[in-house]
Amino acid sequence: MRNVTLRQLRCFAAASRLGSFAKAAEELHLTPPAVSMQIKELEGQVGLPLFDRSGRSVSLTVTGEYLLVHARKILATLKDAEDTVARFRGLRSGRLVIGMVSTAEYFLPKLLARFRSEHPEIDIRLFVGNRETLVAALNDNECDLAVMGRPPKELATRAEPFAVHPLVVACPVDHALLAHGRLPPVALANQGFIVREPGSGTRAAMEQFFDDVRISPSVVMEMSSNETIKQAVMAGMGLGFLSLHTIGLELRSKRIAVLDIEGLPLVRRWHVVHTLAKTMSPLAEAFRYFILEHGEAHLAREFGDFAAEQAARQRAQQLS
Repeated sequence: MRNVTLRQLRCFAAASRLGSFAKAAEELHLTPPAVSMQIKELEGQVGLPLFDRSGRSVSLTVTGEYLLVHARKILATLKDAEDTVARFRGLRSGRLVIGMVSTAEYFLPKLLARFRSEHPEIDIRLFVGNRETLVAALNDNECDLAVMGRPPKELATRAEPFAVHPLVVACPVDHALLAHGRLPPVALANQGFIVREPGSGTRAAMEQFFDDVRISPSVVMEMSSNETIKQAVMAGMGLGFLSLHTIGLELRSKRIAVLDIEGLPLVRRWHVVHTLAKTMSPLAEAFRYFILEHGEAHLAREFGDFAAEQAARQRAQQLS
């Protein structure tokens, strides 16, 4: 394995994490044939297959699982070296790797665009996963920072809140419960819900809310995409427990509505997270400071009207 290259290891690690050569190619800004070639050459160096190929998806062989442990260590050591050198270069250039939960797709790219306008020579890599995926990426030193709602307890991390994160029950605009005004949580007992997959922070928050109010909702469908859940809700297939930050466009265009439920919105916080064991690069430090300074104001501009309306309803109920 003396001729193994870093590009081969990067392709291998990305394909392992994403379960797809095509997705790895998209993340690494390569073509799928280029990724396939890199992995084929790596398998030639190893002398054994690293993936079981089934259609468009791939999974690791036992050999692949063992090699992945060492590949991640090599890539993490290289990233630490890059970060150390970056401290001598300052903020003129460098690479910043940020992980985000899918719910953050609705606001984080705009913040990153503003940040990059201030540092045009930097290279930013952004990848999306559920909470479980991001915790693994932080643990394996695959990202500098992660943006998520519920910070990990499994790792020694520094998790700093930067904005409120309200979660609501979304419904079609013609749903019968909308005519009844404010409702107790028990009104949801017989409703069908379209929910996120296990490992999602939104799914965990929903389950905690229903545990607290002693309700077992009927799950009619499970999906890993907020966009697909919204489409299913608008089609009348069920209710959705979603972040308010994912439905701003649909609320403005009156294509989706929010039920007024006692105890909701469930207000959580957005966090920017990094591991304590990792020395942050100047770029990571700069973006951390940027999101802590500008994140809340940005979300207030984008979604403030709806969040304020929900908060006003809560206050009115408390005073009545």
